[in-house]
Amino acid sequence: MSVQNTTDKHLEGLRLATYTLGCKLNFAETSAIGRMLMQEGMTRCKKGEEADVCLINTCTVTDTADRKCRQAIHRIVRQHPNAFVIVTGCYAQLKSEEISHFDGVDLVLGANDKFSAIHFLGALTKKQQAEVHTTRTADIKNFAPTCSADDRTRHFLKVQDGCDYYCTYCTIPFARGRSRSATIEETVAVARKAIAEGAHEIVLTGVNTGDFGKNTGESFIELLRALDVVEGNVRYRISSIEPNLLSDDIIDFVATSQHFTPHFHIPLQSGSDPVLKLMHRHYDTALFAERIHRIKTKMPHAFIGVDVMVGTRGETQEYFEESRRFIDSLPISQLHVFTYSERAHTKALDITPIIPMDERHRRSEILHQLSNQKLNAFYNSQIGNTRTVLWESSHHKGEMHGFTENYVRCIAPYDATKNNTFSPITLDTSNTQPEI
Repeated sequence: MSVQNTTDKHLEGLRLATYTLGCKLNFAETSAIGRMLMQEGMTRCKKGEEADVCLINTCTVTDTADRKCRQAIHRIVRQHPNAFVIVTGCYAQLKSEEISHFDGVDLVLGANDKFSAIHFLGALTKKQQAEVHTTRTADIKNFAPTCSADDRTRHFLKVQDGCDYYCTYCTIPFARGRSRSATIEETVAVARKAIAEGAHEIVLTGVNTGDFGKNTGESFIELLRALDVVEGNVRYRISSIEPNLLSDDIIDFVATSQHFTPHFHIPLQSGSDPVLKLMHRHYDTALFAERIHRIKTKMPHAFIGVDVMVGTRGETQEYFEESRRFIDSLPISQLHVFTYSERAHTKALDITPIIPMDERHRRSEILHQLSNQKLNAFYNSQIGNTRTVLWESSHHKGEMHGFTENYVRCIAPYDATKNNTFSPITLDTSNTQPEI
């Protein structure tokens, strides 16, 4: 039989387990889907329980991500042998046929159908299910903003999806489709609802966040201004934004904003102009450096995280050293280092030379060490300053943690009354703890 569409009480009382691999956007989407299913009567599966339904949201940004997804799927099927297993996300979009043959997987949903999971849950046990509907939607057009927190203090507002850049190393445009967003009015309405429900920190997420409004005739800076005037005890963080889309207007706005934090996450990928050209990036090192220095001029205390990729095809030893020196020269706070892996159907496969895997790992370790130096230097520069920390509910060994507006991680003895509250703190070496 075919999987039926249902939104009736058939789901009531069923235990749901969700698993997420990949980016902040994936976590936000998983949370939103889980919330929809629980609104239909499903309950969150507790640790140690066997789930009735497992939802696995996957990533395909690297070959390592693909491998982790395969391992996670097989592990979850073993842990929940009687569950109805749904695999969705970017890996499911690109490798639906492969995943559909995995033992224990009942349903594979492409990127366009992940939010329709509820409509495919007509028969929920393997004994009831004689035929499984598998879908891979190539034409990805729909978009609706969502804001979700799951069990975390921090909320994630999905403002955009898809990408039109087609960098030579990347499969994300194939997995998530063209850049698209809702209107400012629709997006702000979702944020306003989250704030009314108690959100104190909202992270703006997307695949190419700064491309917001491309399909609506609006712009990202207009969205920021609209969010900034929403009443509420809330602060916003901008997730990853391309340097060519991080305009003077955006930097200057954040510097004087009521609610936006001095925290930037900017992909560099390489500090070598020849490599940036091979990658088909939309900027050069001069523009990137100018963006960093403008941020630091306007907001000396700003935290700046930077994505960088090592071992990409064409990155000679000379180009890597050039990249390392460039990164070292910048007043950034932390690196997010990715080791390049070959992705099928990408233009990077035509580029030479190919960097041996052991050399890729060596370069990765060099940049990880540089990142640790940068992060420790940033934390030391903040000692003695008074900031505002938002305490999170999670705790470990009698301690809780939270982050200041400029993303300094703070620790304190656990106090349940502090959960999801702001408090001033004077930073010193005893109450700060960088995540290295």
